[in-house]
Amino acid sequence: MIKAIVFDFDGTIIDTETAWYNAFKNAYKEYNVDLTLEQYSQCIGTSLHSFNPYEYLMTELNLPIDKDEFRIRIQGDHSELMNIEQVRPGVMDYLKLAKEAGLKIGLATSSHRAWADKYLDQLGIRDYFEVIQTSDDVEKVKPDPALYVQAMDALGVKPEETLAIEDSPNGAKAAAAAGMNVIVVPNALTKFLEFERYDKAHHAESLMDVDFQRAIAWTL
Repeated sequence: MIKAIVFDFDGTIIDTETAWYNAFKNAYKEYNVDLTLEQYSQCIGTSLHSFNPYEYLMTELNLPIDKDEFRIRIQGDHSELMNIEQVRPGVMDYLKLAKEAGLKIGLATSSHRAWADKYLDQLGIRDYFEVIQTSDDVEKVKPDPALYVQAMDALGVKPEETLAIEDSPNGAKAAAAAGMNVIVVPNALTKFLEFERYDKAHHAESLMDVDFQRAIAWTL
């Protein structure tokens, strides 16, 4: 029986990822560079070590761009795109049902704490989470399982008692490596990416398509 649910944040609770990709893609287009999803996917749900979209045009293509101005421009465009984003379908239902059922609820994100706090407060959902683990708490983010391992330790639950909710290949890999049960609900961007298949993973288009009672009984 599931005793705890640990949510990913970006792309899972609210789709920040599609907005980032579109902001970068539009900016790259002004320099006649096509930012492919395959290329950009290297930094989805993880750090910018494999691919840094802020610096690629300068470091790899040697374009004369002011790094600080480019970063400010991208972040401004992203903020505008995020004005139309809402909590993803089914997320609020799961949060409310989990709380009513007495389950422990955590969050594990590869983003910084300040970033997660901003949107958790904006969406008014911070109080649902007993534990929030971010990139500030670990040496390695997803696909490394450290974030999920820390979240489970803090919640006092075992992997087989925990359900992770994820949207990206890197996140799903991290949850699987931590031994957790996983529901994978790709967003408008990550649905085009290739996911590995794991024994304790269930894939769906939305949490609305996954019955909560069956999920916590893991009879999917």
